[in-house]
Amino acid sequence: MALLEIKGLTQYFGGLCALSDFNITLEEQEMVALIGPNGAGKTTVFNLVSGFYTPSKGEIIFNGQNIAGLKPHKVTSLGIARTFQNIRLWHEMSVLDNIKIAQHYNLGYGLKDLFLRTKRYFLNEQRIEKEALRILEVMNLREYAQERPSNLPYGLQRKVEIARALSVHPKLLLLDEPAAGLNSADVKELIQLIKWIYDEFKITIWMIEHQMTVVMNLCQRIKVIDFGVTIAEGTPEEIQKNPKVIKAYLGDGTI
Repeated sequence: MALLEIKGLTQYFGGLCALSDFNITLEEQEMVALIGPNGAGKTTVFNLVSGFYTPSKGEIIFNGQNIAGLKPHKVTSLGIARTFQNIRLWHEMSVLDNIKIAQHYNLGYGLKDLFLRTKRYFLNEQRIEKEALRILEVMNLREYAQERPSNLPYGLQRKVEIARALSVHPKLLLLDEPAAGLNSADVKELIQLIKWIYDEFKITIWMIEHQMTVVMNLCQRIKVIDFGVTIAEGTPEEIQKNPKVIKAYLGDGTI
């Protein structure tokens, strides 16, 4: 059984069709890219999968369950985590607290425990902090635990966001333009980081990315959409030579 199978996914916003009959299958431990021009519908796909939108039509089957229309926290609890094109960190909180807050779906205690400071509250808070520190250690971010994200370079902020997504132990990690805003040195480091995450965590990674260096170095398959319609799918080598992709997205440049 595929980890993720999307069938006939269609999304309308008023009279505008942002996505039409989108289909894809992702197996366990694959690394796949979704590319296309700005406004092609890529982030719409991720918003549908992660529960921010309810699809107009279609199915999103994750681990055998149709998750179309589920709320984001429920989608997260089932094993899907994501990052965003524009980094979404709480800049007035520490890096450690940013990681801890990702556990909101799995607190293990209720309001009564919080107000009464019960044993359950303290035990679960200890568990959450221990796990957050473990993730920071694994991601080589432990030294920044008490820093505010706003005090960190942009590349490290991106790394913190990825660490937060990994802290929920996802089976599927959605990366929405992880190289956005990074300089060439940071992009090289990002490629190595994603390779390491893929090997270390044994998860499926699905990314939206405009920087073709990232896509070509990492992904086994690429799907291309334009104006919400699929125009190509294949290996990096096949996509690089596809005339429809060249016309719609890559132009006459060389990857």
